[in-house]
Amino acid sequence: MSSKRMRLALAATAATAAVFAGAGSAQAVDGPLPIVGGEIAHTSDTPWAIQMSNTNSPDPTGEYCGGTLVAANKVVTAAHCVEGTSTGEWTAIQGRDVLSDATGGKESKISDIWYDPDYGSGAHDVAVVTLTTPFDGVPTLPLNQDTGAGESGATATVYGWGDTEGTGPANTFQKVDVPLMGDEACSSAYGSDYVGAGEVCAGYPDGGKDSCQGDSGGPLVVGGKLVGVVSWGQGCADAGNPGVYSEVSTYYDELSAQIG
Repeated sequence: MSSKRMRLALAATAATAAVFAGAGSAQAVDGPLPIVGGEIAHTSDTPWAIQMSNTNSPDPTGEYCGGTLVAANKVVTAAHCVEGTSTGEWTAIQGRDVLSDATGGKESKISDIWYDPDYGSGAHDVAVVTLTTPFDGVPTLPLNQDTGAGESGATATVYGWGDTEGTGPANTFQKVDVPLMGDEACSSAYGSDYVGAGEVCAGYPDGGKDSCQGDSGGPLVVGGKLVGVVSWGQGCADAGNPGVYSEVSTYYDELSAQIG
């Protein structure tokens, strides 16, 4: 059985250590290591991509997790990002390509956190946070309802900010295209750690392109819809170890109930 590494930025605080301890078999790594093998992206093209900054982040910009704007005041992210945290720790940032540019984009604090109550029992790594100040007028991304999308072999795009293991600039919005691999391939890679009824995976057999720590909660997009939420993987962009994403279609009803 492989050891999961939740794709959450590492913070050297007791509070964040508790988040890691509560994330199943997650292990801390040496630092935040987001999109690997990708290219520069622009939030003007994907305005629904949200950076979830946290006061416990070791990065001076607060870089921590990603999210997706699905309504003016609602952001879908990962349960392992928000479990054990409080609303006051978070700031949602929209429209900021380079996180060190504090004058760019919009910001909002968080007024409410919901995450799947079954998180921790296998998969269910989804959450919805409510913005104190809605991002009115910003385009949103619809949730995918097609339960067969993960088996389609389609090319998906995943987005995130931060260090890239030397493949791009730090704390800068990035994207990478990765093919959906299907449940059989993912089960072969991860055994019982992979939950086909609730997760999808994407990557290349030889590795090289992937999401990574710090991208947690961010969007995996196919055909203009949110297909997955960055969740976990073994290493980053390693051969034979694709990235694993929460399958949005599985949790469509629960997410829609929270979004309203």
